[in-house]
Amino acid sequence: MTAHTAKVWFITGASSGFGREWAEASLDRGDRVVATARSVDRLDDLVERHGDAVLVQRLDVTDRAGVGAAIARALERFGRLDVVVNNAGFGHVGMVEELAEGEIRAALETNVLGTLWVTQAVLPVLRAQGGGHILQVTSEGGIIAFPEFGAYHAAKWAVEGLSQSLRLEVADFGIHVTCVEPGPYATNFAGGGLGRSEHLAAYDGVRDRIDRSGWTLGDPVATRAAILDIVDAENPPSRIVLGRALDGIERDYAERLRIWRAWQETSLAAFGAAGPCREPDLTANRYSQAGSRSRVVRSREASRSNWGPVFGSS
Repeated sequence: MTAHTAKVWFITGASSGFGREWAEASLDRGDRVVATARSVDRLDDLVERHGDAVLVQRLDVTDRAGVGAAIARALERFGRLDVVVNNAGFGHVGMVEELAEGEIRAALETNVLGTLWVTQAVLPVLRAQGGGHILQVTSEGGIIAFPEFGAYHAAKWAVEGLSQSLRLEVADFGIHVTCVEPGPYATNFAGGGLGRSEHLAAYDGVRDRIDRSGWTLGDPVATRAAILDIVDAENPPSRIVLGRALDGIERDYAERLRIWRAWQETSLAAFGAAGPCREPDLTANRYSQAGSRSRVVRSREASRSNWGPVFGSS
């Protein structure tokens, strides 16, 4: 860990849950915070307690132009951004067949595209100032899956993949990217923000068999110190599980490896006989090492023309 130096935070979804906890934690230790939310009434007390150290902004992260304007106001007020927390999002309960088009689109618009719009808006700022730290709040549901949460998993898995690519792309600019993967916590996740699809009777039996007994809820307040440790670390983690979810994740990944290995003979047969090299032009697409940091060097033109055969597209 490194000694704390005052930071400027930009937090989405700051009116409740983890966003609220981390806004309070950072302000209490003397940092400055841009706290954004769709409904800002519950943030009035932060202004009363912390005055000019906090800037409250109403923001719907699906509004790309609004995101850009919020970043501009944050810079006008504080001059820089050190920590960006993509926390805004919501869950949705419904079997995959039950999902209405509007429901899945809403989940992806907020949880994936909202995260993307904020990330894209802050990257030029972080590059120009020579560094920063982006926290992508995903979930254990971004790396494993449960029945009834297909829409939520689709969104959070997308953010995990997006963030892993991003991490490789921005390391040379001194920008850190951490996926924060909480297990179940006593936030308002299951409250008013949780969408629910109309039930199909055919799935009633599946619903009845879902085991929810192991979902012990953690205390969101306890995450405050953990998040401060992460943003103060000289070499922060690329991902971190919050709470007691790791055992379930390990079981899930062990089962994946078991299945892949069991079908390895079929996998290798699918490669076919060795033939002419069809790899991309490695002079335009290459991974190189600079110290302990992996660097990705890729031109957009080379990416379009060369990667198709690798991923199986025609």
